[in-house]
Amino acid sequence: MSAGPAPVEPAGPGRGLDDVTVRQLADELAEATRSRGMIEKISTRFPEATIEDSYAVQRIWRTRREQGGARLVGRKIGLTSKAMQFATGITEPDYGVIFADQTYRSGESVEHAQWSNVRVEVELAFVLNAPLEGEGLTVDQVLDATEAVVPALEILDSHIELDGRTIVDTISDNAALGAVVVGDHEIGPRDRNLSWIGALCKVNDEIIETGVSGGVLGHPALGVAWLAGKLAQHGDRLEAGELILAGSFTRPVWVQPGDVVRAEYQDMGTVEVAFR
Repeated sequence: MSAGPAPVEPAGPGRGLDDVTVRQLADELAEATRSRGMIEKISTRFPEATIEDSYAVQRIWRTRREQGGARLVGRKIGLTSKAMQFATGITEPDYGVIFADQTYRSGESVEHAQWSNVRVEVELAFVLNAPLEGEGLTVDQVLDATEAVVPALEILDSHIELDGRTIVDTISDNAALGAVVVGDHEIGPRDRNLSWIGALCKVNDEIIETGVSGGVLGHPALGVAWLAGKLAQHGDRLEAGELILAGSFTRPVWVQPGDVVRAEYQDMGTVEVAFR
């Protein structure tokens, strides 16, 4: 009597899933992105899936995009503030990658239908002028490597069921990044106390959310330092010229076609995007 095929072992330290399953999940997410659909939570279907598995899924997505000609321009950090952790029920930060075709300038009009579960967050972004790598970096080391700090809105695009998601789900989905809208007002990294930049988030001129940048780990540069440390564990680093979204200090705001979202920052101008 045949014993049947042997089970496929997980691939590598910290992994709970084998490579075949990881590629299958990357394929499912790629199709959900194309169709603007959703898939069932990975954490529910594969409870053995680990954080390393989810970053493996994300790396496949990134590699395929780069092979198709997409150009990496930065990274996003998510779930760094209590506001976002409370909104999602997830208490550990995550990160994703930003490609050139995911960036817009303030004032642009964008097509709402190109994304799924569309929400907007208020953030600060760091423009690097030197590489950052390694664990345990300080705020000063991050600021030394920063050319400018700019206001930004992140447009979220989720392809995994929202209710009950875990960190495994969000990382696999490139940390739910849809796009970044960058403001025109730049400041030097030490021109202001980056822990005390307030912002109002308005939808159609109505204030929906408010926040202070110190909500991101006490100082948004600490989010960048966390990212550098996490990338070091994966043999990667932040490069000069990259745009780093440090994490939202407001809860995500749902938007619909026809909405105009405007974030007004304390002494840093505004960022606006219209959804058609």
